[in-house]
Amino acid sequence: MSEKVEADRIEYLEALSSSSKLYEKACDIFPNGVTHDLRKYEPFPIYASHAEGGRKWDVDGREYVDLWMGHGSLLLGHCFPDMVDAVGAQVAKGTHYGACHELEVEWGMWVKRLIPTAERVRFTGSGTEATLMALRLARTYTGKRKVLKFIGHFHGWHDNLMIGGLPPFDEPVPAGILKEVAETVALCPPNDIERVEDILGSDPDISCVIVEPTGASFGTIPTRPGFLNELREITRKHDVLLVFDEVITGFRCSPGGAQAHFNISPDLTSLAKVLAGGLPGGALVGRKDILELLEFRGDREWDFCRKMPHQGTFNANPVSAAAGIATLKAIESGEPNRQADKNAEFLRKHLNDVIRTQNVDWAIYGDFSGVKFLPNCGGQEAALASINAGIYDYKKLKGFHPEIGRGFRTAMQLEGVDMNGMAAMTSSAHTAEDLEHVVQAFNATLTRLKSSGLIKA
Repeated sequence: MSEKVEADRIEYLEALSSSSKLYEKACDIFPNGVTHDLRKYEPFPIYASHAEGGRKWDVDGREYVDLWMGHGSLLLGHCFPDMVDAVGAQVAKGTHYGACHELEVEWGMWVKRLIPTAERVRFTGSGTEATLMALRLARTYTGKRKVLKFIGHFHGWHDNLMIGGLPPFDEPVPAGILKEVAETVALCPPNDIERVEDILGSDPDISCVIVEPTGASFGTIPTRPGFLNELREITRKHDVLLVFDEVITGFRCSPGGAQAHFNISPDLTSLAKVLAGGLPGGALVGRKDILELLEFRGDREWDFCRKMPHQGTFNANPVSAAAGIATLKAIESGEPNRQADKNAEFLRKHLNDVIRTQNVDWAIYGDFSGVKFLPNCGGQEAALASINAGIYDYKKLKGFHPEIGRGFRTAMQLEGVDMNGMAAMTSSAHTAEDLEHVVQAFNATLTRLKSSGLIKA
């Protein structure tokens, strides 16, 4: 460890002493001291105390421009006033009725209104549950067992779809997942339509193809132009269901999600995050003839053997419904989406300008409200052209630079910016001052990393 790296580490420890003490306690409670894998950072994570708009504060009183945005849930920023009012009013009325309620009907109507293919809606407790339901429904509807997914695409942490989602991607099978389950998953390199054709043409047991429509992790591995149209055509040709995982892209790419933006109709769509305005909640939507497999159609006991069962204590929870309704109402016009996209475009342009000024081999890319940081890219202009064409080596785009990533995130936090590793998302609530602060913080961070020897000019 260089003297500069050690100095930055000491600065971090001193600046976040209260977070450090909380982390020590957490390590006696939680595995690794955290409640989500993405919050495991060296030497310890920050502990937030409150947030508003595009900023949040930690328990040490430090202020950050927040580019995590609730793992993508907060298109409108923290504490959107209408959402806060709606949630407060509902909490006063009750948090869990154990019964149907008016808000779930209104929430479902808003989903149908905005998502083009939502002929029917079923709420779930999370995005993971929504993609789990998609697979089970696809198997029920088609009578086939398998799913085709793309390497690097993440669809939740359940057994069938964890395979191939994280580095090293194609092997080994993640811990705890049965080999027999892994054998029901056909992995395909992203953007490779010829390989999709080969798999579907040679294996008649594929029930569905699932895809993050803008690419793995909201475009970290971007989908190449034209690929989704090709995928829709080829799945129809082979009588295979097409599932869009719009847990992130739903209501973020546009009020109608990526499917509305690209004008493509999947058979099923998973939703979460923005759907519930930052509270827990998900949904599966899609074709009526598929989702009606959830319906009772005769004797209840006998139907449990024929219909696809689905329970969930917190499905359409009234508090989440209140937050979701307020959020979807606010984004119906599309203006929040346009503002968030404009904010990300500003960052991508000006951060690339910083890179050129600093003369380092990095590139900033992304689409919609996403901002991705790529070190050691092999030349900014060539890398950006290759990424935009969907032909850049996908294994170098996701999880390829862990050491630089650790130093980068720590340095950005010391400069007052928090984000998910080397990926960021903007909201409509970020101000011009917030964006300028990010640009200045990035410039200072590159200087830190060069001084520590983690990157070279």
